[in-house]
Amino acid sequence: MEKAVAAEVEELPKAIVRRVVKDKLSQFSGDGEINIHKDGLRAFCESARIFIHYLSATANDLCKESRRQTINADDVLKAIEEIEFPEFAEPLRASLDGLRKKNAGKKAEAAKSKDVKKRKEDSSLDHEGDDGENEDGNDSCDPKQKSAGKKSGAGKSKKVNKKKKKVEEKKDDDEGKEDEDDSHGN
Repeated sequence: MEKAVAAEVEELPKAIVRRVVKDKLSQFSGDGEINIHKDGLRAFCESARIFIHYLSATANDLCKESRRQTINADDVLKAIEEIEFPEFAEPLRASLDGLRKKNAGKKAEAAKSKDVKKRKEDSSLDHEGDDGENEDGNDSCDPKQKSAGKKSGAGKSKKVNKKKKKVEEKKDDDEGKEDEDDSHGN
């Protein structure tokens, strides 16, 4: 019974394997829909699983030779060449470089949007004392910006404003008590 459970755990997701096989075969075949028999899909899954085990064992051996415990992309690329699939090394290297650039771009965009959001929060905290009016008595914010701010989570800044007001009121009360104490002491 335990062997059956272990086999299920090691199985690759059939839907993903089917999608990969169909996508690749449709690139080479001008025919319409490509069907894969259940046994054929099982053979693809098992072949892919065995290849992954063999590749990971070889990459692990290379990693241990370098006295490291973590397998990196270079170990996998060297393992592909060592198991005599050098024709896959260059396309894999190109694909890996493309993914790294794509992820770097995503990280840069995320950092930029986080920075913009932080600046907006900081500027809203700087302008909270003017009650939304400028020197002319006019509203300093565009109504469209206010409604957009509510959608983007401006409720947090209201909570921050209330907390700041409470802190300022407490400071004012404390200063008032000190002045009273000074006047009674004279």
